[in-house]
Amino acid sequence: MGKSKGPGSVPNRPVYSRISYLYQAAAYLASQPELKESAIVTHAPEGAGQGASKECEQTTCTHHSKHALSRRLITDLRSSSLKSQIRLSPTMKHTICKFCDSLLIDGETSSSIVENKSKGGKKPWADVLVVTCHACGGVKRFPVQAPRQMRRLIREKELKEKLERETREANGVMEGD
Repeated sequence: MGKSKGPGSVPNRPVYSRISYLYQAAAYLASQPELKESAIVTHAPEGAGQGASKECEQTTCTHHSKHALSRRLITDLRSSSLKSQIRLSPTMKHTICKFCDSLLIDGETSSSIVENKSKGGKKPWADVLVVTCHACGGVKRFPVQAPRQMRRLIREKELKEKLERETREANGVMEGD
């Protein structure tokens, strides 16, 4: 006899919390500012020798290792969600490159453009946000928030009702004259 699960319980809570932690850590590492050249220069004591040069090498590749670690965390995030068959939220998917697993930060690791390839851009509902990854060149396309069109059957039904109303009004105006 197990305990009955209440309405607030979430199955696989440890997996959800792991995915959330990995995403937050990757976002933190990817958003760290790049070190400037003046900050990289370190002053070594006179008797330090080779230890000082190793320290300088470590600080120069810190930025690249942060992005590599961020990509590794996102790879772990995706693998744990696939293994446990948990779907990632759409907002999380929109910020992850599915080709190279890098975090897409607009202006830093990606660029975004709004495209409209309809006959000279005449259709406003055809706007598409195109996000390009700087690491691999991968492209993701998302429809911009345009009002969603109703289903065809509903549109045809409303059009038919509208035409019937117009014909009744036209007949009523003709009879009234």
